[in-house]
Amino acid sequence: MTQISPENSTIGFVGIGVMGRSMAGHILDAGYRVHVHTRTPSKAETILEKGALWEGDIAELAKKCQVIITMVGYPRDVEQIYLGKDGILENAKPGTLVIDMTTSNPALAGKIHEKALAVGIKALDAPVSGGDIGARNGTLSIMAGGDGENFDMALPLLELMGKNICLQGCAGSGQHTKMVNQISVAAGMVGLCESLTYARAAGLDPETVLKNIGTGAAGSWAMNNLGPRIIKGDFAPGFYVKHFIKDMGIALESAREMGIDLPGLALAKSLYDTLAASGFENEGTQVLYKLVANMDGRSGIYGIPG
Repeated sequence: MTQISPENSTIGFVGIGVMGRSMAGHILDAGYRVHVHTRTPSKAETILEKGALWEGDIAELAKKCQVIITMVGYPRDVEQIYLGKDGILENAKPGTLVIDMTTSNPALAGKIHEKALAVGIKALDAPVSGGDIGARNGTLSIMAGGDGENFDMALPLLELMGKNICLQGCAGSGQHTKMVNQISVAAGMVGLCESLTYARAAGLDPETVLKNIGTGAAGSWAMNNLGPRIIKGDFAPGFYVKHFIKDMGIALESAREMGIDLPGLALAKSLYDTLAASGFENEGTQVLYKLVANMDGRSGIYGIPG
C-alpha cells in the first residue's frame, strides 16, 4: 500500500475517549471505513451512530484494517494492545500501518517498532498536543517518530487530525518530543495558576488581565485556552490530571536515564500528585488552580478539601 485513501484503506481506531472520539470522527467524515474498539463501549455510541463499526476485541479489528491508530491511556495499555498475545502485532497482516498516538514511553515505542519490523508491519509513534479543543477542531500538533516512508504513508490521515505535523526522527522520537512538550506545559500551568491567584489577590479583573498579557511575552496556549476556563470555574477535562501525572512520570524517568535533572518538572508533578490524592485525578489539568489558590492557608477562590 503506497497511498492511503478511502477507496483502499479501512481504518481501525482503538481508544474512543475525550480526544479519540473526535480524532476518529474526522477520519470517518473524510469517507473512510472506520472500525473502533474501546474498553467502555458506551463511549463509542456517538461515532457508531455516525457509521463507524464496532469490534468486540482488538484481534478482530487488527485482522480487518489496513491502518490501525491507537489513542489509549497508559504505556501499560499500549504494551498490552501491541505486544500482547491477542494484540495488534500478533494479528495484523504484513504491510499494515500502525500509529500509536498515545503519549507513551519512548523506549516502548522503539520496542514496538522493532517487533513490527520483524513481522512486516509498519509502525509510527505519533503523540499529539492540543487537548480536546485541538482534537475537536482537527488542529492538533502531531509529533512523529519512525521511518520517513511510513510517515509519508500516514500523512493523509494525520492531516485530518492535525495541522502542525512533523517527523522528528527515528522510532521513539515522537514520544521524546512529546516529553519536551509536557515539560514546558507543566511549568506553564504552574505559572498560569500562580499568576491568576496573584491577579485576584491584587483585586484585578482576571479576564482583563488575560486579555492584556495573553498576546505578550507571557502568552501561551494554556493561558489563552485554559485561563478562561479557570476564571469561569470550569475544570472539566480536556486532558485529565491522571494522564498528565503519567506523562510527567515518563519524562522524569527518561530524564534520569539520560542523566539530567528536571527540578521544575519534579515540583509540578508533586503538586499534581497532591491534587490526585485529594480526589481530582479525573478533572482537567487547569484544576491545579484550586490547589495554588489555597497554598497561602486561606480558602482561596475555589480551594480544595484538606
